[in-house]
Amino acid sequence: MDFAEEPLDRGLQGSLLRPERCSGAGVVVLGGSSGRVDLVRAGLFAERGVLAIAMRWFGGEGQSPGICEIPIETFSQAIDRLREEGCDRIGFVGTSKGAEAALLVASYDLRVDIVIAISPSSVVWANSGPGKDGVGWPLRSSFARDGKPFPFVPYPAEALLSVNRVPPVRYLELFHESLRTFAGHVSQATIPIELSSAEIVLVAGGDDALWPSAVFADALSARLTAHGKAASLVIHPAAGHRVLLPGEMTPKSTVNAHGGTDEADRELGSTAWREIARLFRFGS
Repeated sequence: MDFAEEPLDRGLQGSLLRPERCSGAGVVVLGGSSGRVDLVRAGLFAERGVLAIAMRWFGGEGQSPGICEIPIETFSQAIDRLREEGCDRIGFVGTSKGAEAALLVASYDLRVDIVIAISPSSVVWANSGPGKDGVGWPLRSSFARDGKPFPFVPYPAEALLSVNRVPPVRYLELFHESLRTFAGHVSQATIPIELSSAEIVLVAGGDDALWPSAVFADALSARLTAHGKAASLVIHPAAGHRVLLPGEMTPKSTVNAHGGTDEADRELGSTAWREIARLFRFGS
């Protein structure tokens, strides 16, 4: 199905992809810490009749240059837009830090019906880059709500400074060290996903070299189970941080180590896509 691309306005940045015939579903596609506006992924949905927003949520004009105290109300504005367009089912597809954001939004905005959390985190992390004030240190939360920063897991200063910055940079041990050093912060920083009314799919690679997304996915699933809810857990032991949905050709990062193999990343994406097609009600 053909679709048209329109620039977003009224405080939203990125693009809206409008299919010729809309199914009634809408989706907000959130990239990770690269800041990429993921038009390719959003296009996969628009081709199948889903009104898609490929959203820029930091690094744009007037936005925080880094992921630092990003108001989750920013994402609710995207829900408002999809509702105005007549969408009766709203989904979020987020990758990495975008998945962290999507899970937070779904926990507090019950208009979210579907969350596809790819390479997710189960906790809120410290900022990645500076806030709107241009300051990146001391550490602050990645996200905020009602003007109040969420509790977060910091990074130990020594571990952060000792990361070898020669590409491809490996961050996995930094996250493990942060969870060990600041174990007392984890409970408060945990995303309260049990508050959500959304159907949730957690997609992760067991060979993720950026952060332990499979561990996080298991933790999110266990938290939901403990509260009488459930998520679809899609894990491939040999896949990495990058997940390739059918039709995607995203190359491996030359900056950060992501782990996995092309074959495993595609296999994980294909399995996840079956869950996505089921929830968004289109043919795989």
